[in-house]
Amino acid sequence: MAQELYTRTNQKIFFAGLALETLGKAEQGQAMNAQAQIQAGRETVLFHLYGALLGLCHEIAGYYRLPQAGAPRAELLLAPEVLESVAIPELGELIELAQNRHTWLGQLLVAYAALFEPPRAPVKPKGDVTQPIIQAVNLDDEPEPEQGLTRDELESWRQSIKSLAVRFRQGMNEF
Repeated sequence: MAQELYTRTNQKIFFAGLALETLGKAEQGQAMNAQAQIQAGRETVLFHLYGALLGLCHEIAGYYRLPQAGAPRAELLLAPEVLESVAIPELGELIELAQNRHTWLGQLLVAYAALFEPPRAPVKPKGDVTQPIIQAVNLDDEPEPEQGLTRDELESWRQSIKSLAVRFRQGMNEF
């Protein structure tokens, strides 16, 4: 592999694509551990998408020779303070996307950060004290599947990073 900054971004985008294929197979499978495979697939895709974002940030920071070019986390480059000394249009666009939690990039950053949160039990409202304490439970009922990120949503994020990388590289090329 070449030692150019763009190779890491490309590699992570490719790895995210492979992980999406594996996720699709897990969603179609009927294995006993299918739910675990699906969750593992989602986390793998998120890991590689974040890596692609970080790689893209490194490309931009390297091109403009920013002092933060070796930042270990994308959030360190996606802070508005980075733009105080010099205006970088590519980084400005990424920062704007990252600051808005309704954009694909804002959602990606939130989803990635959630991977490091401890599990939390769902909050149940206090019940009626007049109801019996012991309740009948039907063991044949299937548990509700956990609603997580969809494969289509993750693929959309991958395509967004890919298209941004291509567009930014075209603008950063020296003629």
